[in-house]
Amino acid sequence: MIPKLFTFKGGVKPASHKDESADTPIRVAPLPSRLIIPLRQSARAVARCVVEPGQAVLKGEVIAAAEGPMCTAVHAPTSGTVLAIEPQPVPHPSGLPAPSIIIEPDGKDRWIDLTPFDYRAATAQQTRDYLRDCGIVGLGGAGFPSHVKLGPGEKGIDTLIINGAECEPWITCDDRLMRERAEMVLAGAAIMRHITGARRILVGIEDNKPLAVESMKAAVEKLGERAIDVIAVPTRYPAGGEKQLIRVLTGIEIPYGKLSTHFGVQCFNVGSAHAVFRAVAHGEPLVSRILTLSGNMAKPGNFEVLIGTPIRELLPLAEPRADTDRYLMGGPMMGVALQSLDIPVVKGTNCILAGSPTLFPPPPPEMPCIRCGECAKVCPAELQPFQLYWFSRAKIFGKTQEYSLFDCIECGCCSYVCPSRIPLVDYFRFAKGEIWAREKEKAAADIARQRYELRLAREEREKEEKAAKLAAKTAAGREKAAATLAIAERPAATPEDEAKKSLIAAALERAKAQKEQAHPGNVSNLTPEQEAEVAAIEVRRTEIREMAKPHLRQDD
Repeated sequence: MIPKLFTFKGGVKPASHKDESADTPIRVAPLPSRLIIPLRQSARAVARCVVEPGQAVLKGEVIAAAEGPMCTAVHAPTSGTVLAIEPQPVPHPSGLPAPSIIIEPDGKDRWIDLTPFDYRAATAQQTRDYLRDCGIVGLGGAGFPSHVKLGPGEKGIDTLIINGAECEPWITCDDRLMRERAEMVLAGAAIMRHITGARRILVGIEDNKPLAVESMKAAVEKLGERAIDVIAVPTRYPAGGEKQLIRVLTGIEIPYGKLSTHFGVQCFNVGSAHAVFRAVAHGEPLVSRILTLSGNMAKPGNFEVLIGTPIRELLPLAEPRADTDRYLMGGPMMGVALQSLDIPVVKGTNCILAGSPTLFPPPPPEMPCIRCGECAKVCPAELQPFQLYWFSRAKIFGKTQEYSLFDCIECGCCSYVCPSRIPLVDYFRFAKGEIWAREKEKAAADIARQRYELRLAREEREKEEKAAKLAAKTAAGREKAAATLAIAERPAATPEDEAKKSLIAAALERAKAQKEQAHPGNVSNLTPEQEAEVAAIEVRRTEIREMAKPHLRQDD
């Protein structure tokens, strides 16, 4: 046990309304008439569709593969036939559609062949890859990929926190999960500890869930886990926020711009731990989740629902009352109003809340901000919401970032206490969306600029290469022309020179022939004087030949 608990700044204490749905066991929702599975299961990535219309699929079969490091695979929630792949409404404040796979169940609910995963014989990276391919994400609402959060971090993970606080009013799906499947949750936490190499596990549960605390403590004793502590934390919204729960349990305050992994701490929802256990122990990908149906309903409760089930087909299970006029996906503090009941359940759906004029009266008209500062007092992120409101409303988005807009966790505490009834969180979401859109446009413009600069550089290089080739060709032509000109400028021989050259050549040929054929006659019985005269003649002939040679070479 840790010696003491810490507190976080800000927060509020709204009415919990937990008892309405927490007292009945989890029920399995029936198969719907069709399933709508969005390819975008979170705001960070879109999976790549690998099926075609008309294709038969089995429960647990991959229908969309992970595309990129922040993406996870998507699986068929039941056996059936792919009807279409087309845009469908998804749970988002914008109400815009997203690419989705529509499956018609065949009613047989046939699984693929399931094989458990031996994580002890695998490396940590292999286990993370396996969980990515099983589609495991955070089930607390954000849908962040679990295989990414299970990374070692910069300094390693020392403490693993399992978040069972479930601080938002009306929602009880985590409460019932811990009551009924505590051993599975802890077994999944132990697998996460093995992957991250954490030294200890802290399970934080708000003290308004005493039965869940008892169930989890009993499971710890049964499993004989000494490195797991189950801790009841004071009930105060938003104690279930990641940074807030880390602060309460460990005393570590995560500063702006930092992640919990920088301090050796990582936090997971109890539903995520349960999904990890089912994936590893049974080979089951994430195709269903537990959610709460509550609010203005006659039979509120918690149901295990297939991913992709349309909300319209779920509502009869809890019997909404006749005066129900609207629905929220999520709780009253952070939930999103549903613009259509054809919107499907996604992996981050933890609650469907029915509203009525009596239970959730329409908000009064927005009034001007009076700068009372109440929003700043309750902000758990220690921001100045009134300043963020002014800059968001004026569309001065640079200033919102200077005032740490992205540290806002959108908990709704500021809107809850605002005497002017200003929907502050809506303004903050608008500002974030505009900033993201502009950054996306800027990134696209930067890519286009880089491509343009590369094209200019390529064209300049090609121009220089062409100029170099042309210069080399021109130089070669000039050399050839100079050689031709030198030959052309050589003085031509005159007719007299040609005649003289011909006569000398003819004389040489005759002399050569005569020398070869001529044999001196009457040279026998010569006196010494006569022999000396003949020799002198031969000497003169030789001298004449030598004198003729330079003239022949010059004429040539």
